[in-house]
Amino acid sequence: QVHLVESGGGSVQAGGSLRLSCVASGDTLNRHVLGWFRQNLGKEREFVAELAWSGGWKFYRDSVKGRFTISKDIANNTVYLEMNNLKPEDTADYYCAAAGVDGVVTDPSVFRSWGQGTLVTVSS
Repeated sequence: QVHLVESGGGSVQAGGSLRLSCVASGDTLNRHVLGWFRQNLGKEREFVAELAWSGGWKFYRDSVKGRFTISKDIANNTVYLEMNNLKPEDTADYYCAAAGVDGVVTDPSVFRSWGQGTLVTVSS
């Protein structure tokens, strides 16, 4: 099983930036997809961005394209989410997740490993 720990959340004004980190441990991440999801109270968890740990592809939800960048540091088993030009609607708890699949997947039920979440608050 993969164990995930997020950090980097905080409070910023609209237009600001934050970088989230997710450190993985436990089972190998080969042939895994590492992703970021977010959730607000009373709402469903939604996909934000993901990448292939063993490959080169990345995938984003439309509303964050051009503002968010997902990246990985294989040597340190870490996935990052760089968030720029943040908007109030980006406010949420952000979760790192891992799925043992090879292709693009955005359904949170496919992801078997989850971090504890980190809160991002964007004020107008």
